[in-house]
Amino acid sequence: MRTSMEDFAHRYGPVAVVTGASSGIGRSFATQLATRKIDLVLVARRLDRLLALAEELSGEHGVQITVQQADLADPTAAARIVDAISALDVGLLISNAGFGVKGAFELGDARTLTDMMTVNCHTPTQLAHGLVPHLKRRGRGGILFTSSVEGFLGCPFSAGYSASKAYVNALGEALWGELTPAGVDVLTLCPGATDTEAPRLQGIDPASLHDLMSPDDVAASALEHLRHGPIHVPSEHYRGQFEQLLGLPRDQALTAMAKAVSSARKPLPG
Repeated sequence: MRTSMEDFAHRYGPVAVVTGASSGIGRSFATQLATRKIDLVLVARRLDRLLALAEELSGEHGVQITVQQADLADPTAAARIVDAISALDVGLLISNAGFGVKGAFELGDARTLTDMMTVNCHTPTQLAHGLVPHLKRRGRGGILFTSSVEGFLGCPFSAGYSASKAYVNALGEALWGELTPAGVDVLTLCPGATDTEAPRLQGIDPASLHDLMSPDDVAASALEHLRHGPIHVPSEHYRGQFEQLLGLPRDQALTAMAKAVSSARKPLPG
């Protein structure tokens, strides 16, 4: 059953925190929450983009926007964010920021791997840890983690990223089990290919990806399923693909995944 704007605002308002809000799925989350009259705390590294988005959303929807510039690869960033929002009645955390790298594991940069684990694993954990007591006292609210279908299987040539998202999936499922009796909804969003900056940053031509979804559609699907955790895969194609892979003997699934990832790494035009 579709949740009305009033019910949504009562359950998850008056303030939502969105990390990775300057682009992609995070920007779509911010925009769609503003249309639901939820005030926002927008978190990302790129201050110019955050300020422009804040001006746009506050002007169009009359919501209050707080901008929090932060590099989430800094292990202390989450604690500073929790401290900065401590006076706000946060009803929803959308821990969306994350990044990945593709390629042979041993060829990746060790510092980048460390940063990825901090952004993808440490920061969501610490943000949730800081906000859960407040959400439990409210007796309503939500946490949404953006993960990936790659978290369902150790993906060759995406080892660090898929491992980090497997952690997010486990964290989200565990918190769903702990917090739903307290009235706090937890959803782990596992998109497939999405038309954001991420594929190009990983050296993948988006045109080579199957069933590419728009970030707006991914965010809308997640918000509609927020009360129906613990895991949500918005793409029917990728939902079916990973159900099939996980039904295979593990060695066969990994071999198939290695071939699929290798074929997707086509050179970008130009």
